Amino acid sequence: MRLRTAAVVLAVAAAVFAVPSAASAHVTVNPNTATQGGYTKVTFRVPNEKDSASTVKLEVAIPTDKPIASVSLKPVAGWTAATETTKLTTPIKSGDGDITEAVSKITWTAGPGAEIRPHQFQEFDVSLGPLPATDSIVFKALQSYSDGDVVRWIDEPAAGAEAEHPAPVLKLSKAGAPATAPASGAAQDVNAIMTSGRSAGDGTAITLGVIALVLGLAGLVAGVLAYRRSGRPA
Repeated sequence: MRLRTAAVVLAVAAAVFAVPSAASAHVTVNPNTATQGGYTKVTFRVPNEKDSASTVKLEVAIPTDKPIASVSLKPVAGWTAATETTKLTTPIKSGDGDITEAVSKITWTAGPGAEIRPHQFQEFDVSLGPLPATDSIVFKALQSYSDGDVVRWIDEPAAGAEAEHPAPVLKLSKAGAPATAPASGAAQDVNAIMTSGRSAGDGTAITLGVIALVLGLAGLVAGVLAYRRSGRPA
């Protein structure tokens, strides 16, 4: 009985302490779906994963192999935004003539007091369009911290593998294709918590997990003692 109880304790403890590392927060694009040929507003959500440093800069690359003609930024209080353009090998056809340059990079830099502090997140809105005829757009991002550390969210999705530093991905569907049903309010709330507050809640998750583990073990011990006192096989 003691060996079995010890095995249960070890298994539960391993599960509890494995959760925070798997739930590490990362830079995301929201919503993560749009329609080819259309215009959309996306939000880059940036959580702070560190306990002793603030996020001071975000750089997002806009692919130019499938360029986007119009890229507009919404001002963020306390942050300055700058764009870089690249000359296109193949111009974009439009009603106003050929477009020979497209935005290839956006950089947001925090002013004094506007940094993303520990256990906080910030959102950066961008209007994009017309969206190219491709299945998805990968926005590789760099997150710079006040201690000089730079986290490179550039890993592209791979079948059957979970990236360590996944890049934000916007999936595109063809015009007229059935739209994916929106998640319920409860599901959206859970998704928001998991994507934007994971780093802030890691410590809380550990604490709650330990409390649950202790309570579960206490119940297990009480049950074993009750059965033994009643003379029934444990």
